[in-house]
Amino acid sequence: MKKIILFILLAVSIVGYSQGRRIKILQADNTFTDPKYPDATITLGNVFVEHAGATMRCDKAYIYQEKQLIKAMGNVVVNQGDTIHQYSKYTDYDGKTQIATSWGKVLLEDELMTLETDTLKFDRVEQKLYYNYKGTIKDTANVLVSDRGKYHLKTNKFEAFDNVLVTNRDGSTLDSDHLEYYTSTGVAELFGPSNIISEDNTIYTEKGTYDSKIHRAYFTENSKIFYKDVEIKGDSLYYDKTKGFASATGNFKMTDTVNNSIVKGGYAEVYRLKDSVFVTKRAVAISELEAQDSIYIHGQKLMVLGKENDRVVKAFNRVKFFKSDLQGKCDSLVSNERTGLTELFTKPVIWAQGNQITGDTIHLISNPKTEQLDSLKIISNGFMIKKDSAGFSQLKGRVMYGKFLENKLRSLNIIGNSESIIYIRDEKDELFGIDKKQSSNNIFIEIEDNKISAVSYFKAITAKTYPPSLFPEEEKKFKGFIWREEEQPLTKDDIFKHDSIDDVIIEEDKEKPKPKKKTLEDIIPKKKEFNKTDTPKEKPSLNTFKRN
Repeated sequence: MKKIILFILLAVSIVGYSQGRRIKILQADNTFTDPKYPDATITLGNVFVEHAGATMRCDKAYIYQEKQLIKAMGNVVVNQGDTIHQYSKYTDYDGKTQIATSWGKVLLEDELMTLETDTLKFDRVEQKLYYNYKGTIKDTANVLVSDRGKYHLKTNKFEAFDNVLVTNRDGSTLDSDHLEYYTSTGVAELFGPSNIISEDNTIYTEKGTYDSKIHRAYFTENSKIFYKDVEIKGDSLYYDKTKGFASATGNFKMTDTVNNSIVKGGYAEVYRLKDSVFVTKRAVAISELEAQDSIYIHGQKLMVLGKENDRVVKAFNRVKFFKSDLQGKCDSLVSNERTGLTELFTKPVIWAQGNQITGDTIHLISNPKTEQLDSLKIISNGFMIKKDSAGFSQLKGRVMYGKFLENKLRSLNIIGNSESIIYIRDEKDELFGIDKKQSSNNIFIEIEDNKISAVSYFKAITAKTYPPSLFPEEEKKFKGFIWREEEQPLTKDDIFKHDSIDDVIIEEDKEKPKPKKKTLEDIIPKKKEFNKTDTPKEKPSLNTFKRN
């Protein structure tokens, strides 16, 4: 008895399931059969059928109940609930798999988008749409076109392949061969070579996420941003078009073709609307000044400010710079491209033609047109040292003015409480005397072939020349003498080396209150200026000290 009841229940369930899966003909002007189409019910005029919660309207349909198959034609409309509506000329619907294949000007609409294509496959079980013959998706923000695509109705995710083009309502475009686009958010996930082109810039990436509604993006593979004359790249890039902001992490590089400059570092922030760049982690600014010669400026922090031809570079903490014929070091630096002025602050030192030059503040002035060094200013406590095999030639004074010719230091004017120690050699380069002098006014030196060729003294107070063997040890160095040879960068890679003395400088600066910035007027008393027409009381050539 139990077996009979179980059999009856099973039979009822099968019949109920079969009836539930049957294609229901809700309306048709005419229904008939045709021997040419065995097993088919043919419906004509205002056809309205239903299957598993979806309805279909058309002009004509061939319905195969056993196969659960519908072949519809003429003004076909497929509805799934109240949200999905599909229009086409033809549709084949398989009730067993619940897959509808439609062709002929297919249009599908839901709450978020419309999809147009020539042929579309609609999988109702998986809730996915497929096309392989070019499709167009439109939503409130974008129009997306691709050769192939999938649309996931559950997640509103669209997968596009081959010749993908997304056009935003603001006119910007995104092209790729593979992306995933979410119609609910406007976010696109990019895979493979992709370009985002707008009026402001062009972005290239091979992997990333782009929010097309608010124009924010994060790129992680081989990514670059191209402005008019500037290229920005890094291992990963964050971009906000509205704020004109971009940041780069890992191998940041900004190339400026107008200013012939490059800025590099491990991390950077680019503020396009403010024309500024902030760089850290092995930050370096590189400017090409002459053919095959560039200046490299490094600091723990770098800032590049200003528009084209009016750039200012600011470097902070453990600053070093390198050029083939000029090197320097300080704790902060400001270089103005328009004026040609470069200022070095906090224990600055420069090395030029074997000379070490220090002071409280150092100014290097270049000609903005030729980009060649023009002059040098040492503001307060100027000190120049040149190593000799027997000792150190030294020049010291309140202020120093130097002149360059073809990027070579050719003269130096030492003003105020001037002192000098000069090692004098003859034509055979043999040392025959050490000249030590002091002046209340100034000392003027001329340099040729990286050597002091002439010295002029104005208002000399004391003067003495020592034979090499009789030069007292206590007289060999002026007060404040520090030889900083180990700190000099000899190659462009040396600017990243950390010197132990830097920690001492930083600790000293923390303990000391910062002094008021001095000007030349604070240092130099108002006296008659030295010029070329002045006649020094004593202007001996170095030949004066040569042996007879």
